[in-house]
Amino acid sequence: MHYLVLVMVLFLSLLLTACGPAAIVGAIGSAVTRTAYENDAKINNYSQATRQYDHSEVALANLKLGIGYMQEGLYEKALEKLNRAREARPDYPPIYSALGVLHQKLGVYDVAEDNFKKAIKLNPKDSSTLNNYGLLLCQTLRYEEADEIFLKAVNNPLYATPELAYNNAGTCAFNNGQIELAENYFKEALKRDPGIGSTLIQMSELSYGQENYMPARGYLKRYLEYNKPSAKSLWLGIMIERELGDKDAVSSYALLLRNQFTESKEAELLRQSLN
Repeated sequence: MHYLVLVMVLFLSLLLTACGPAAIVGAIGSAVTRTAYENDAKINNYSQATRQYDHSEVALANLKLGIGYMQEGLYEKALEKLNRAREARPDYPPIYSALGVLHQKLGVYDVAEDNFKKAIKLNPKDSSTLNNYGLLLCQTLRYEEADEIFLKAVNNPLYATPELAYNNAGTCAFNNGQIELAENYFKEALKRDPGIGSTLIQMSELSYGQENYMPARGYLKRYLEYNKPSAKSLWLGIMIERELGDKDAVSSYALLLRNQFTESKEAELLRQSLN
């Protein structure tokens, strides 16, 4: 039961990180509440209170806290809580997965890899951890290894969010110059979640780069149906519509870009293109 809870805790929401020219999607979430933070003192009170919890409860509570601190960018506190969780339950796979994500954020890639491998050894079928390990391999330019790990993740029929691993596999393939493979992975991701923003924007960019402007327009419109416009998406829309000769659409995108993202690099590109 505790393990199922932690799978939901760890992998409920999306996290975007940079990895080459396109975005990589990782999965890490939290069900941390204010009550959990308030209970921190009770759980780690160096008193009789700790004895009231069994090791699993101590591990679970500290793991939740560690993830919460990590999401807030409080990495030192996150590491402290995750280490407490590991001390309480050294055989608990989600702890090592969270430690892997944390050390990846800190740029300590060898330690991150050790923790991901430990989590996978304890639970080889944990596709969310496999996905996160694949992200690390891709970030460190080990593209072929990453592809193998992503495929292990998606081949698990119990994996609740295979679109994330397909998206990441596509991005990794794209960064490795394997455009056709990337497109295939992106399409697999969209079969499972038609509204996954990072995949739609990458398919639009990929189509634009191949001079397939109508599909590029279609993917971008789908992106904007499911997601709020960003400076990047608006600039992409301007470039696509310029190629298609739709001046009204160009003006509409340009107005939104100037008004909503005045100081962005894309707004500066727009100004330069008009000079």
